Amino acid sequence: MADRFDCDNCKESLYGRKYIQSDDSPYCIPCYDSLFSNTCDECKELIGHDARELFYEDRHYHEHCFRCFRCDRSLADEPFTSQDEALLCNDCYCNEFSSKCVACDKIVMPGSRKLEYAGSTWHEGCFICHSCEQPIGSKSFIPDKDEHYCVQCYEDKFAPRCTRCKKTLAKGGVTYRDEPWHKECFVCTSCKMQLAGQHFTSRDDSPYCLNCFGSLYAKKCEACSKPITGFGGGKYISFEDRQWHQPCFTCSQCSVSLVGAGFFPDGDRILCRDCNSNL
Repeated sequence: MADRFDCDNCKESLYGRKYIQSDDSPYCIPCYDSLFSNTCDECKELIGHDARELFYEDRHYHEHCFRCFRCDRSLADEPFTSQDEALLCNDCYCNEFSSKCVACDKIVMPGSRKLEYAGSTWHEGCFICHSCEQPIGSKSFIPDKDEHYCVQCYEDKFAPRCTRCKKTLAKGGVTYRDEPWHKECFVCTSCKMQLAGQHFTSRDDSPYCLNCFGSLYAKKCEACSKPITGFGGGKYISFEDRQWHQPCFTCSQCSVSLVGAGFFPDGDRILCRDCNSNL
């Protein structure tokens, strides 16, 4: 008698029938499908051994069941995505969930390069400088109302220019007489020392450091011959066409202070009451 050749599950003879070998055991086709086939996530029927099976994550589908949830288009050979477990073709996903470029009003496709700013989205090539119309890309930019500028164009168009060198002030600077200056350009008219953060004064609209102004324009003390500037709260005495620092206003003979006291001129000298009485 010939050896038996039966299905490992139903024990029916496989002689003259199609069968499938699995783990060294033979199975008739119905048993194999019922034991080993996956269930289609869409139609809930078994995916037979001779059907083309597609799977996504842990879900399995017949080829004809693997379709877009919105338009029913086959996804077997199409790019797709999943939204709340529903499969969507790219077109349906983009129409429903993707942003539109505010410049060209076209959809920004998933995975494409884009820029987002202030709640709006652009294709990378659509985000351009309003002035030079060159793509800004990942470079710095400056918004102005609904327009965007690359740094160079913004400075050329809007940034104030230094009164001295005429170049743009990107940041900082000094304002003098309602005019902008670079800190390094705002210098004493005479010695060229930077005046930013320093006490200074002016003459004929030109700025001077206190030392230069005193040397060039201030009147000189009759006693010490140093400039009388009046800066920093320094007080001085003036008599006729002569001036003195307050500490220098003393009797020419006995050196007593004459501030607040009577005095008497004697040629180029000034005398206290006592010294004048002794003449």
